[in-house]
Amino acid sequence: MRIAPLLATLGFLVAGCEVAGPVSPAAPIPAPTQAAAAPLPAGERSLARTFVQVVNRLEPVAERECRISAPQLNCDFLIVVDDRPNQPPNAFQTVDEQGRPIIAFTLSLIAGAENEDEIAFVMAHEAAHHIENHLAQQQRNATLGAAVFAQLANVSGGGEEAIRTAQELGAAVGARTYSKDFELEADRLGTIIAARAGYNPVRGAEFFFRIPDPGDRFLGTHPANADRVRIVRETAAGL
Repeated sequence: MRIAPLLATLGFLVAGCEVAGPVSPAAPIPAPTQAAAAPLPAGERSLARTFVQVVNRLEPVAERECRISAPQLNCDFLIVVDDRPNQPPNAFQTVDEQGRPIIAFTLSLIAGAENEDEIAFVMAHEAAHHIENHLAQQQRNATLGAAVFAQLANVSGGGEEAIRTAQELGAAVGARTYSKDFELEADRLGTIIAARAGYNPVRGAEFFFRIPDPGDRFLGTHPANADRVRIVRETAAGL
């Protein structure tokens, strides 16, 4: 495992670890950046310490689950923090060019977590996306959607511009196909990972009550919060 938190804007670095810049699922990982060290206020020191403790405790459990359930994948998780200011609370999973899984957190999400169980559950959820190989499935769905919509546009007599627009729309629709199922799958496996790491996933899932409920929007990517909490509670009850 390599940890690349962290909190460069706070002047906090984990000993022996590299510092990575922000990442996005569609872009290569930027070159490492560093910030001058500065004394941390007590509250920020506590925040950084809690986050690193969760990483050190949960990542080995996620890696072990990955090696058992998905041995064909790279299971060496890299945890990074997007330290750009004014970013909304967010966490996501992506991979680098070598297929190494990356889990990224924004500072505002870390600061907004009310306890370590919430940080652990979000981290476990993102790790579960990689273990379930959701990125590859999403890419296949997008490719298939683009091909189907382009064929329909061609049969309808559309020109190059119409076909290109149809491909883009088809890719967007395809990428969203089963995305809600993917989220619930990641909630289920994330519950197991968090619990095995010694955290309370039901308490961690209370995070959902403080974020907007996506409901059942057309082409939405996330299920309703109530459905997610139900999956967490049912899974935890069976452990």
